[in-house]
Amino acid sequence: MAEARTNTPLSRETGEGPGERAASQTRPSPGPAGHPAPRPTAGIALPAGCAGVEQSSTNSLLAPQTGEGKNIIVVGAGPLGLCAGLRLAAQGHSVQLLDARRADQAHEDRRVLALSHGSRQLLETLGAWPAQTATPITTIHVSQRGALGRTEMRHADYGLPALGYVLPASALMQALLARARDVGLDIRYDARVEALSASATQVSLNTRSEAGAGDVLHATLAVCCEGRIDEPPARQNSVAPPPKRAGRKVLGRPGDFSAASSDVHARDYDQHALLLRVTPAQPHANTAWERFTPDGPIALLPQGGDFGVVWTMSPERLATLKALPDDALLAELQRAFGLRVHFSKLHSRASYPLGMKMRKSPVGDRTVWLGNAAQTLHPVAGQGFNLGLRDAWELADTLRAATDPGAADVLARYARQRRADRQGAAGFTDSLVRLFSNNNPLLTHARGAGLLALDICPPLRHFVTKRMIFGARAWP
Repeated sequence: MAEARTNTPLSRETGEGPGERAASQTRPSPGPAGHPAPRPTAGIALPAGCAGVEQSSTNSLLAPQTGEGKNIIVVGAGPLGLCAGLRLAAQGHSVQLLDARRADQAHEDRRVLALSHGSRQLLETLGAWPAQTATPITTIHVSQRGALGRTEMRHADYGLPALGYVLPASALMQALLARARDVGLDIRYDARVEALSASATQVSLNTRSEAGAGDVLHATLAVCCEGRIDEPPARQNSVAPPPKRAGRKVLGRPGDFSAASSDVHARDYDQHALLLRVTPAQPHANTAWERFTPDGPIALLPQGGDFGVVWTMSPERLATLKALPDDALLAELQRAFGLRVHFSKLHSRASYPLGMKMRKSPVGDRTVWLGNAAQTLHPVAGQGFNLGLRDAWELADTLRAATDPGAADVLARYARQRRADRQGAAGFTDSLVRLFSNNNPLLTHARGAGLLALDICPPLRHFVTKRMIFGARAWP
């Protein structure tokens, strides 16, 4: 499956359900044989307040509290930050979330996300699965245009209610925020983190509000869940980082991940994604399509009665298509995709550039990066938010019994445990893009043979499917 970007109207991952707010009332769906569902979450205790931090009741889910400093500070209160905060709090850690946006801004999320069934299991464990707004994907059809070779993956082959789901990010946010209110998770809005610095025993975060009020918070660990590796500084007029003192390392801004080239593996695909929402001429029957073309893959994701389209192409091709009226653009999509699906109406469009940037290590001094802050992948395999959610889950499990969550040996263990899943997802995604986005006749035949092998060899097809659904925990 394909996936779209985090700051556009269409993405690949999400969920909410009013009847599934309490963890004690929510049971995770059983995993297939050999892949048990995640362990149920223990009751989430109300975390203590953060000493010396002024909080406005209009910008926090909780009234101001007093007490010891927070054990863990999560930077970013979007879907991934909320998942990480809820899971860490469930392990007994004292957690505070910081978000640069005002509360009303943070609750607005226009993305559409595609989630695997494995991600649904994790969200159910949190008590935050929005079942009523999720469109299930029961079949995934994979083929290449103008050449032999195709395969289908069906949910019934794995004993699952669906292979994945498509839903509005706003619905997932509502479910997660409702759960956060239920357990008293501490969220502080209008708190832009402008600098981090670490010592041997703590990490300090310099924050600034929209009105210009500054503050310094301290924790044993900072978990960065917002920004991208190549994101520029959030503000040109941000305050200078704190002066470097003996025994303290200045880490910079959590959203400014312009690390040295030796620390990041990067690839520019010279491609853009055009994101569309279209109505098919016939009901989609909960089938997702991944159609490989010489210009790049085209993914169709069932969303309500429509399809969310992720159409990969060159920058030059994008410039031409963006200038077209809706009817002409819809005709171009039909021509590019072929006649396996017919389209009747175009509703919306957006675009963004594609590439891969991946931190070689997702941890630093008393700091860990999750999701897009740790790795930004091509959307072709739909791994983005799903991989980030697995990051958060593994981190919480690693810190379960840690007396010092930010200790170097603890974070090194987390990095080792995430290596196979991160590298596997990145390698799989990168290989798909490089193998299927070209006109090489030899590779065309090789692609056809590969798709045919998947179709006629169930064990191979099952391995690939389970890898996409469950990540590295699907491996033998």
